[in-house]
Amino acid sequence: MRKALCAVATLMLWACGGETPQAKQDGMSISTESGDTHGTFVRGGEEVSFSSLEVEPGVYRLEVRLRGLALTGLLDPASGVSTLDGFADSSGADTQLTGADRDLMDAFYRSLNTELPTGDAATPESMYLRRAAGLWAQHSSTVELQRTVMGEQGRGYTMLCSYAKCNGKFTGSCGGVYNWYSYAKHDCNKGGFDWAGNQQIAQLGDHTTCSGDEFYMSGSTWVCGEPDHWSRPKVMGICFGRCGGSCGGDTQYTLDATNHDGCVRNGHMLASAYCDDQFVSAMDDELFAPNCY
Repeated sequence: MRKALCAVATLMLWACGGETPQAKQDGMSISTESGDTHGTFVRGGEEVSFSSLEVEPGVYRLEVRLRGLALTGLLDPASGVSTLDGFADSSGADTQLTGADRDLMDAFYRSLNTELPTGDAATPESMYLRRAAGLWAQHSSTVELQRTVMGEQGRGYTMLCSYAKCNGKFTGSCGGVYNWYSYAKHDCNKGGFDWAGNQQIAQLGDHTTCSGDEFYMSGSTWVCGEPDHWSRPKVMGICFGRCGGSCGGDTQYTLDATNHDGCVRNGHMLASAYCDDQFVSAMDDELFAPNCY
């Protein structure tokens, strides 16, 4: 009865011009302390709540909640092992990320890149939160959210830091002197890894961009855009080969990330099922590979 009376009183206050709930303002609210990073991110009235906690030395528990989903992770970087999961927040039932989920997660990831220090300057729990957010922002709806990810340098992932340099720099103009990586490869409905149309010769690193896209060589001229299954075109720009969507807060250039880039930038969408195998192969790279700079 007491609850009912309170509800009636609340309705009467609203009807008489009482205060209504205020819309949450867009932006990031984040608290970073030793061993604990948490906060909220709001965009267009949709909220992401997040936390990353060091639960024992060198082991981190991640939780991200958005749009009725709970995304969790337990990362042990020293052993190269992590467990990831995703489920409906209310029922615990298995679920998948939709395009709208990925869009909000990508905005959250980009905000983390802005708010947190780059690379190793971030606290470990902040860095692993950012890396996991970048991973979920690219997560295809056809890849299960629940999985164990294991990585070991030289076996689980192969670093390509030197290929991201030209003129001794990871960013900026190559000045006509390139350091090509041959080849960024994928397999899909068009053919296998050995088909030239599924291969690109890439200048890794953040070297020039054109309206948010990349450049490819057409004849002897650089053209803005992305070639669709051309035979081994030369490509460069927008952090080719770098783990994470766009140019994130970490600077890992790896073989598997390069192959995933070579798939999604070669006639396929970011979360294309044709690129699932490259995405899964690059998961340990994104979580555990060291920064190149």
